[in-house]
Amino acid sequence: KFLAIIFLAPAASAFTSVQSSSSPATTQSALHASRRDVLASATATMLALPSVVNAAAAVQDSLQIEEFLRTGIDAGGTMGVSSQAGKSRPQTGVVFRDGTDVLQSKKGDVSAEILVGTKSDPKSVLISFTAPYKLETGSVYDVECRDQKTGDGAFLAVTEKANGKSLEELDSSFFMNRLFDPTGRFSFYGPPTDVKVKKSNMIDGNNRMLEVSFSNLSQSTNAEIPRTALIVATIPKGTDNAVMLVASANASRWKKGADVASRTIVDSFSAIPSPQTSMKLRVKDRSNGASIDF
Repeated sequence: KFLAIIFLAPAASAFTSVQSSSSPATTQSALHASRRDVLASATATMLALPSVVNAAAAVQDSLQIEEFLRTGIDAGGTMGVSSQAGKSRPQTGVVFRDGTDVLQSKKGDVSAEILVGTKSDPKSVLISFTAPYKLETGSVYDVECRDQKTGDGAFLAVTEKANGKSLEELDSSFFMNRLFDPTGRFSFYGPPTDVKVKKSNMIDGNNRMLEVSFSNLSQSTNAEIPRTALIVATIPKGTDNAVMLVASANASRWKKGADVASRTIVDSFSAIPSPQTSMKLRVKDRSNGASIDF
């Protein structure tokens, strides 16, 4: 209705102009002609307008998704929970085995089966850990537990191939590249800044532990919030990818006990080869299509 008023308003002035300068007969004829012309023009414009607006929105959405995949920055601004459905899932390196689901018991025990390796030589790995936070099940999550009130959380990630190197031989940047990649989990609302590896050491000869500090953008205020993460990484026997569990909290909560909770979570982490069976290893397709070969 509002658009119709905008386009019809000029028509009224056109009718008045015709009446003031013509004879009654001429005026009547011109009036009908003008009304037909204006209505036809307004109708055509109004019919065409929605498709133009929709096309512009579609192009804008496409550009924003491409920009996020390239830089990790949401060009549309800070993203609230309500808009997560349209957001591309962060790249954590996690690939689920077909026919499996991520589960969490009432006690907080989380389990999942993932695939690592290559298409020609896939390996199945069983992961488990215990977290006091609720398992997230939205489309943007892989394996992640999170406290919605505090922002404390833990998530799973898988690195690129280690090319035969042991955990001890790998540089800390090897693990950071996955976590702080422009499309990584910590870059969901923008690229982190001030990333520093504070500690890095081996535990029991099978796990690598890292403590990292950084700042990332707040979902609600768009301000940079200092955060600390504890990372445990292991390379399951017979594989060449490091599987990581990352527990983190903002810096102020870290100093008030969140560090203890995070350490308890990573200490519970396990990633071991799945029992071998005759069943073919297939990737769980998360795009509502048919399963595909790994």
